[in-house]
Amino acid sequence: MLSLVHRLPREVLRAWPACVSQSRGTVIVERWWQVKMAPEGKEPGLHPRRHRIYRVLEDTKHKRKEKMELILTQTVSKLGGRGDTVLVEKAMGRNKLLAEGMAVYPSPENKQMFEEEKRRQREGGPGERVQTWTGEMTVNYLRNSRLEVGMKNNVKWELNKEIVCRNFLKNLGVVVPVDALKLPEEPINVWGEYWCEVTVNGVDTVHMPMFVVNFEKPKTKRYKYWLSQQEAAKPAEAVD
Repeated sequence: MLSLVHRLPREVLRAWPACVSQSRGTVIVERWWQVKMAPEGKEPGLHPRRHRIYRVLEDTKHKRKEKMELILTQTVSKLGGRGDTVLVEKAMGRNKLLAEGMAVYPSPENKQMFEEEKRRQREGGPGERVQTWTGEMTVNYLRNSRLEVGMKNNVKWELNKEIVCRNFLKNLGVVVPVDALKLPEEPINVWGEYWCEVTVNGVDTVHMPMFVVNFEKPKTKRYKYWLSQQEAAKPAEAVD
């Protein structure tokens, strides 16, 4: 079992460095027809066609490559945040993340440094914390959004934090704790345009518009069917 280079004819081997660029992969092959042992001091007799047929045993160039483990030094979109350990393709790891200083190798020293940084972030004060990757995504999403809160017009009401938090989850799909939400000091009991502030992970605060509008009950299929029946039951207008 030898490499393909050692099994090629001599005339091809002579021209190999000039006509073929070096490849990082290795192809391991064996002869389909085994060559008989030759007497001592003589070269084995090779058949002109049969002994040039090979079967591939392993192709390291085209087989699935293992991924590279790295530690991110900053937030990378769709990968993670600073201090996260990720598995990426080797080409991306070498040519982008490592080359641009966005990641480092997971050496024991680097692992210890980022673990210590995460511990200080958890135990430190608000000024020492760094926003997480998912937290940055949430902040960007809230900055480009507006909240709409529907309130009924047949009852007396006053907007509070619990109602606003429920509308954040219902309309924007964001879970906002009550203590992370800030509303205007004056009471809100009429429709109109207001504002609210959301603090994400105790680090970044987003000031966003809030519109309090008339609540409209979603129209179910049964209600739509009833409306169609009512329209059909109306008498047709007389045509002159």
